[in-house]
Amino acid sequence: MTDTLLWYSTRGAGAVSMILLSAVVVLGVLSTMRVQSAAWPRFLTTGLHRNLALLTLVFLALHIVTAVVDPFTHLGWLAAVVPFSSYYRTFWLGLGTIAFELLAAIVVTSLLRGVIGQAAWRIVHWLAYASWPVAVIHGFGTGTDVLSAWFMVLAIVCVFAVALAIIIRLMQPPADPLASARNEFRVGVSRKSNP
Repeated sequence: MTDTLLWYSTRGAGAVSMILLSAVVVLGVLSTMRVQSAAWPRFLTTGLHRNLALLTLVFLALHIVTAVVDPFTHLGWLAAVVPFSSYYRTFWLGLGTIAFELLAAIVVTSLLRGVIGQAAWRIVHWLAYASWPVAVIHGFGTGTDVLSAWFMVLAIVCVFAVALAIIIRLMQPPADPLASARNEFRVGVSRKSNP
């Protein structure tokens, strides 16, 4: 692989990773709200969330591998797993490593969900809310296209989508999982009392 191809691959995979991770966060927020309709069943949101998360990991792996093997930066594998160990853009690459490790913790606990239990999985899954902004800040700090129009538009759309999803989620009252059963019970009781 030529140096130029590695450089473009790293940049492209990083940008795609930001888009996909933003979509995963938005879908995760929507799935906690139990969003559904006749045209969009709830399992579709959950399945799409899971599959986009896996696709995000593929592009993130491509981003990391191409950055590590790119001879321009000479990062080495240590920089990919130990935060702030790189001589090249130490702080910004360290943030990327932290975001990666937070996502890795989410993946591992998702795979072990049956073993560790729902409560522990949910607590670790909250790390997604930390990994996303850390990853976006990493992109702004180390990205070579930060000031280009296409990257600014892309970043603004991603930040806006996630912020809007979180605001909508915070404004929603907590979901009542027994609401439909309670309503059916009331209808049944009213039918029996009014023959």
